[in-house]
Amino acid sequence: MTTLVIDRIGLLVTNDPTVGDGALGLLRNASVVVDGSTIVSIGAAGETADERIDADGRCVIPGFVDSHSHLVFAGDRSDEFVARMAGASYSAGGIRDTVRATAEASDETLRGIVAARRVEALHAGITTLEIKSGYGLTPAAEARCLHLARELTPETTFLGAHVVPHEYVGRADDYVALVCGEMLAAAAPSSRFVDVFCEVGAFDAEQSREVLRAGRAAGLIPKIHANQLGHGPGVALAVEMDCASADHCTHLTAADIAALADSNTVATLLPASDFSTRQPYPDARRLADAGVTIALATNCNPGSSNTTSMSFCLALAVRDLGMTPDEALLAATTGGAAALRRTDLGRLTVGGHADMSLLAAPTYLHLFYRPGVPLVDLVMMRGVVSGRFGGSSVIALEDFDAVHEFERVIRRGEGMRTDS
Repeated sequence: MTTLVIDRIGLLVTNDPTVGDGALGLLRNASVVVDGSTIVSIGAAGETADERIDADGRCVIPGFVDSHSHLVFAGDRSDEFVARMAGASYSAGGIRDTVRATAEASDETLRGIVAARRVEALHAGITTLEIKSGYGLTPAAEARCLHLARELTPETTFLGAHVVPHEYVGRADDYVALVCGEMLAAAAPSSRFVDVFCEVGAFDAEQSREVLRAGRAAGLIPKIHANQLGHGPGVALAVEMDCASADHCTHLTAADIAALADSNTVATLLPASDFSTRQPYPDARRLADAGVTIALATNCNPGSSNTTSMSFCLALAVRDLGMTPDEALLAATTGGAAALRRTDLGRLTVGGHADMSLLAAPTYLHLFYRPGVPLVDLVMMRGVVSGRFGGSSVIALEDFDAVHEFERVIRRGEGMRTDS
């Protein structure tokens, strides 16, 4: 192994208050030394190593932790987006269209599509990514989607209870029985979490509870899509079932917020979805003031949030959700880690994972100040560097010419761990 130093960092965000100033643990004129996939030193500029990247006074932040995505899909639903922009309301019915398109794609085609999205997310600074199923809706198809997701991340989620398929319309309880039985058995070996869409038009509270109980009995950690389209029982059920996260949380009562504040459940907010669907934005200010742990995630999917840009979500969080820049950055890093029940992600510490981004900016505030500008100039994931720098320590994105090479990079130093 050779060591690598990122030197002359103008502003280093560690997210460790014991290392630097404030909640973000800020250090100025800093350096980070990496050995293999691990950070071995954080200190003043001027540290030496076998190889060196000159940050030239720019800002380094921890890698983003995207705790909610639906990356395994084929097809295009841009017509839905255009219709919504013209005034049509959002519904979850388009999920079935994606199920058909995904079923028609070969394994090779789908693998290539998903790998390309993962590289795109990496270039956006996302070093840890959760991927859900939900576009299969049969035992074999859900297992297939999760197997492909597992090739790219250990943070995989079984979402067979995404929507009721056409053939089960009017027989939702029969479909729930399939999800909790044969489908769960096929999906569990490639899953870490179980999820359910608890919403009018999808699954009610008792059906959702049954899915989460079955998943937990199979050793999976529960998560839930909750309170997206209106007030409902999802958040209360999330707290009852000790879900790792309640995702969306657009419509919340005071009781919902109090319950989240008194629980281990993270409120994962997905502002790019609200942007795309013209739904109201969640009130993150109320959640933060109540002491709720908040995560920000992209919800990358073909129908309501076709983006891998965490910086876009950050900008929305500050402008429309009422968060401060520091709160938003923490939500996209340590908050996402909490939503995955991981304590080893989202911060830069000695002995921790070498997951970070070098920004083409002097401060992380430019992520909000310059929305839409691609400010992530270099990404390091487990000590492997991608970006626009030259030198032997760099792997350029265009060099990822096969999925297997990408799998080698993403697994380096982690061995596809599934423990928390």
